[in-house]
Amino acid sequence: MTVAADSGYAGVEGAPPLRSIIPVLGVTQILAWGSSYYLLAVLAAPIAGDTGWSLAWIVGGLSLGLLVAGLVSPRVGDAIQRLGGRVVLTASAILLALGLTGLALSPNLPVYILSWLILGTGMGAGLYDAAFATLGRLYGLGARTAITALTLFGGFASTVCWPLSALLVSEFGWRATCLIYAGIHLFVLLPLYVFALPKQPKREGAGAAKVAAGDADGNDGPLVPPGSKPLFVLVALVIAISSMISATLSVHLLTILQARDIALGAVVALGALVGPSQVGARAIEMAISRFHHPIWTKLASTAFVAIGVGLLWAGFPIVAAALIFYGAGIGIESIARGTLPLAIFGADRYPAIMGRIAMPSLIGQAASPSLGAMVIGSFGAHGALGVLFAVALGNVVLVVTLSILLRRRESQA
Repeated sequence: MTVAADSGYAGVEGAPPLRSIIPVLGVTQILAWGSSYYLLAVLAAPIAGDTGWSLAWIVGGLSLGLLVAGLVSPRVGDAIQRLGGRVVLTASAILLALGLTGLALSPNLPVYILSWLILGTGMGAGLYDAAFATLGRLYGLGARTAITALTLFGGFASTVCWPLSALLVSEFGWRATCLIYAGIHLFVLLPLYVFALPKQPKREGAGAAKVAAGDADGNDGPLVPPGSKPLFVLVALVIAISSMISATLSVHLLTILQARDIALGAVVALGALVGPSQVGARAIEMAISRFHHPIWTKLASTAFVAIGVGLLWAGFPIVAAALIFYGAGIGIESIARGTLPLAIFGADRYPAIMGRIAMPSLIGQAASPSLGAMVIGSFGAHGALGVLFAVALGNVVLVVTLSILLRRRESQA
């Protein structure tokens, strides 16, 4: 299967070389993820101990932030389509700094929650989907290599920022930690975006795209061709399901492993296998990506996740093997999330398309921890794994269906 595109669009003329852009976006992605999505892994307990607020509401701030990120993502995609990524990513640094400052100064829980709503807007404008859209706007179909390289950097976000957050909290407290991260956004990320990313020409009409794929977007016609609507829905669905599985296990994996009577120290050591597995799988994908269509990356990712979850559910004695499969799957899923829409729908409307694909995925991630807790409460840890395994298998079937539809489209073309 070849890399299909509906456009010869090749990005902005005179776009800077990848070697000057990827390190910039890589560093900013590590710090943006570490100070938002991964922040509460370290700060939740200190916040609860200092304030007496409910831990459920403290952690719920992140879920609300992800919900907001999903709701704003179509607008973010339109803005990158129209103005380029430099403006949007710069705005994300300001929003994340404002949200973190709000957390640091929160006198009560309502202000804390409001600060997470601001952070969520910044997350929607500054994490993977916005960065992928920026690369697509810059390099067109050539962005595939850049997207893959960027995920290698992103895989180190928790590795870098969890120890950094723990050090800052131990030395200065959680409020000062939030202020330090806010300063990093203003004095490190913001200048990097402004001075390292090129200013891109404005495109008229692209920002008027309707939220529903396939609706007319002003002067530019439909977002995707009418015949591609089923493909669009299927791509958004398989990406959303993958995101929900990983979001559920990222919160509940240690609880599920402890339910198998594994000692806490061993559980933490096993859980630590997931990160290196992600990075290793991304490195392999980067080396071989030029030889295959991204649908095979997506198929491999869903299959690996299903194998990993299935081995855990079946009680496979070597838990490490299950977690390595799972980690590899979610690792290359991040790549497929950015490269598959680019290959299927082309580069011309890629930022706007990414904004719409991100919406159900982020909303699903926001709901997944709570849904996972409900399933564990109803069926136990083993039953919850069975449910996740069934969902993961269903996703494999959907991706196989998507690959068949793509082959059919190519044969008709």
